[in-house]
Amino acid sequence: MTLDQLVSQLRAAYGPALRAVVLYGSTVAGERIPKRSDSNVLVVVDELPLETLRAAAAVTRAWISGGNPPPMIFTEREWRSSADIFPMEYSDILERHRVLFGDDVFAGISVSPEHLRLQTEQEAMGKLLHLRQSVFGAGADTRAQLEILERSLSKLMILLRAVVRLHGDIPPTDYEALSRMVAERSGFDAEALVRAVRHVRGQVKIRTGEAPKALGEYLTAVEHLVRHLDRFARV
Repeated sequence: MTLDQLVSQLRAAYGPALRAVVLYGSTVAGERIPKRSDSNVLVVVDELPLETLRAAAAVTRAWISGGNPPPMIFTEREWRSSADIFPMEYSDILERHRVLFGDDVFAGISVSPEHLRLQTEQEAMGKLLHLRQSVFGAGADTRAQLEILERSLSKLMILLRAVVRLHGDIPPTDYEALSRMVAERSGFDAEALVRAVRHVRGQVKIRTGEAPKALGEYLTAVEHLVRHLDRFARV
């Protein structure tokens, strides 16, 4: 399903209740990685009764079957009142979006730096704990170790963008430049993250025999990031 087809079918399913369809994320920023990056879509509607959700179910299934996540659906009231609980996500969408259909649903929406700091620190710690669990689960399986790097990278980049914003800067769209910027501000070596970026892009692949060292250095970088955010919170 193309984006144009998605918009057309969403308009048919939601009718006049559909306020906006917005594409956001790596596709908009120009950092789309073939077979790795999703097309993320935000849908804003006036109201969302169960029968309307059912009417849109076939559209959602077709969109997911193309390898995309399900659209993120808000009522307009929910969208305008949730920046405080999803500050990282809102920051990303506000900065990296393209309206495919409908109204300007971004006017008047802003993200509090304190809300962003709290969520970023929490998400970073959660990311570290999840990585450690994954490493335990992979054991000595080097292919599984590489898959941990591959699966985790895009979500880590969301965290890195939030860190840059906490420092009062605009994050670069290029993942390698973003990794270097955060490493410089956080006081750790960027090469583990840069190597993961180049591997996922297919530029310089990490061989399976190199996976334990690459994953260990990647995990160490995330540990440094968590410590930096903890210090940042105390300033």
